[in-house]
Amino acid sequence: MDILLQWGYLGLFIGCFLAATILPFSSEILVTGLLYAGAKPFFVFIIATLGNWLGSISTYYIGWLGKWSWIEKWFKISPEKLEKQKNKISKYGSFLAFFVWLPGIGDVFALGLGFYKINTYKCILFMLIGKACRFAIYILLYKYASEWLGISGL
Repeated sequence: MDILLQWGYLGLFIGCFLAATILPFSSEILVTGLLYAGAKPFFVFIIATLGNWLGSISTYYIGWLGKWSWIEKWFKISPEKLEKQKNKISKYGSFLAFFVWLPGIGDVFALGLGFYKINTYKCILFMLIGKACRFAIYILLYKYASEWLGISGL
């Protein structure tokens, strides 16, 4: 994690990208570290959003490449259960992509949306909106918390 912070904006992009894949990684730590180090909030917002968004798109396409037969064979999930899950995901459709920023389950949403071939363009758009909202709110919260606590960095 320290090396990514040393890399500045490039490290932020790589870290946020990786955090949006199935790797257990926190982009908030990188965002906080760069803001505390004095990075420009606007650039942190843009780079973190793009990196995290592209990571979610990658996870979506990994799901897209998946095959039902693999899931049935390797995870011992019946076709009936897969169909039931598909109906649940299809019920909310691409709007579910807005929530891919949620810790823990967001990556599963992105993977599932791709696996069940939910509208790609709508998913990508909702992913971008969700990621942008997440980082905008986080950076604003950091700004106000650091002012309230008297911490320099913004």
